[in-house]
Parts: sequence; structure tokens; C-alpha cells
Amino acid sequence: MAPQQTVKFKVAAAHAAPVFMDKAATIKKVVSLVEQAAKEDIKLVVFPETFVPGYPYWIECYPPLQQVSALAKYAQESVVVEANNEDVGPLQEVCRRTGVAVNLGISERMASGHTLFNSQVIIDSDGSILGVHRKLQPTYVERLVWAQGNGSTLRNWPLSLGWNLGGLACWEHTMNGARQALLMQNQHIHAGAWPALSTMAGFEAVADAQIEALMKNHALTAQVFVITASNYVDRQCLQWMEENLGPQEFVKEGGGWSAILHPFCAFIAGPHTGAEEKLVAGEIDFSSMGAVKVWIDAAGHYQRPEILQFSFDDRPHWADEKARSFRPKIEPKRVSEEESGPQQ
Repeated sequence: MAPQQTVKFKVAAAHAAPVFMDKAATIKKVVSLVEQAAKEDIKLVVFPETFVPGYPYWIECYPPLQQVSALAKYAQESVVVEANNEDVGPLQEVCRRTGVAVNLGISERMASGHTLFNSQVIIDSDGSILGVHRKLQPTYVERLVWAQGNGSTLRNWPLSLGWNLGGLACWEHTMNGARQALLMQNQHIHAGAWPALSTMAGFEAVADAQIEALMKNHALTAQVFVITASNYVDRQCLQWMEENLGPQEFVKEGGGWSAILHPFCAFIAGPHTGAEEKLVAGEIDFSSMGAVKVWIDAAGHYQRPEILQFSFDDRPHWADEKARSFRPKIEPKRVSEEESGPQQ
């Protein structure tokens, strides 16, 4: 039986830094942050891009041949997504124990292999793995690290809260087709995962404006609540790079931009930037969506399918995608306006 929709609930963006290049320690930190969220009655937490084991900032800073050992270590510290294994099992357990759902940015490694993906794993409040989204196009020198995702993971996942959650990573948000694919599949909540762009040379003055523009664009054009989570660069990250790769002057300490946005682009929480760790939390209220949809309904009367036609290839390409057993088990059930007020 499909779950009844929870109309109002608290969500959060985890504005935090990982224990850089230490998968086990960062997973423990995720567990701690989820436990903290539960104490604050938060029902969904979105984490930054590749929070486990951290975004590999060195790819922006050093010649490729100098990076080989760091990239090999990064693969070793990347997450294998299999139900109840040593990587994901502790995350499933804390979600089940606390009743908090998570969208967690990870560097994902194929089981029994070395190929990596820039991914988001979605774990529901009952501890079940709903699915994984793999970033379609790694950006710039990210292509040294991660393989390309495909349309089979370009989808939304039905939460037990009764709403569809989908996500994209960083400049994947510039791919209008990727955003349209989520919109066309009845997205309700969007998880935007980012690194600390403003710490990178050449981006200091523009990165936060770019993130804000892209997140507000998707909030309004898709009419969804957007939860945007960014990490910040801490001293440990910079020390790891210097100790393992040498001095660099291209990435600095701090950065990040985290917020929660209403579909009409109002800030529900944030924006929060810099090196202060925080759960950027606020309440989303779906009873306001009726008024939003009077103006614009991109999945309905604003779609004009007889003029604007859209399709994408949703077939899995990689062998592990074809073999995965975790799939969404339920579709959200709508409640009547008498029960909850105007709905989407």
C-alpha cells in the first residue's frame, strides 16, 4: 500500500566537511549528523557532492602524472553500494533507527572493480536503499576520476514521506535535459549536491552566484523544493594534498553554499557559507503548492507536449546497474485537499 503524504516536515542540508580521504571515518561522521538531525526532528538530510570520501580537489591543482597514487587511493576509499555491506550498512542502520532519510553524495566504486562514479545514494527512513544516481557528465578534470552515468539513474525515488526525491550534482544542473527528465517524472523535492566551488582559483567571485542561480532556476521551472548542500574545505583536506602531492595555491580553505529553497525561490533556510559546520534546516510545506501550480505547472498545463517534445534513454548500460536488486517499492499516494489543503 502506498504511503500517505506527510504535508509538512523538516529537512536539512548538511553543510559540513568530510574526514578527507577516510571513508570509514566519514561514514561515522554521516551517522553522527543523521543522529543529530533526528534530535532536531529532521526527516530528510541532503549531503554534499562526493561527501564520502571527499571531493578530490587535487585534480584542479597538479599535473595528471603526479596524481596517479592519489587517484588509486581515492578508488580504495570510494563507496561500494551493496545492501548491508560494510560501507552502506551503517548508513542503512542509522536511517532505520532514527527514521531519517538521506541523499548522500559519494564517490561510488563498482563492486570487485576500480571504475568510479560521482554518485548520490538515496536511503529511505526504513533503511532501504531506494537507488543511486550517477552523474551523467563529469566536469572538466573530473573526467580523470569518474566514468559517465546514464539515463537509468536519471530518476526520482519515492520516499516513505510520500514525495518523489531526485538529485543532480554540481554543473550537471546546467544540463537542461537532465533537469527536464526529473521534472517529467513528477519530482517534488530536489537534492542539489555541490563542492566548495568558491575556494577554487578563478571562481572566488562567481561560484556562489552560479550555485544560487542554478538552484533557483530549478526550483521555479520544476516547481519543487530544493535542498542544496555544499561541503567546505577544511585544514585537513589542504594538509592531505600538501603531504601527498606537494604545495599548491589553487584551492583555499572555506567555501560552500547551502540552502533550502521554496518553488517560488524564497529562502526557507540559508544560504549558509564558509567553514562553520551546520545542519541548514527548515520546514517544507506542500500545502503551498496549490497556489504555485495556479501560475505554472511544468508537468501539466505549462508543458505543451504537442509543441515541445522530450525523451531520454533510460536503459542501464553498466553491468552492475542491470543486476541491482534495490528498486523503489512504492509510489506516493495522494491525500485529498480536505485532509491536507491544496496539493500538486
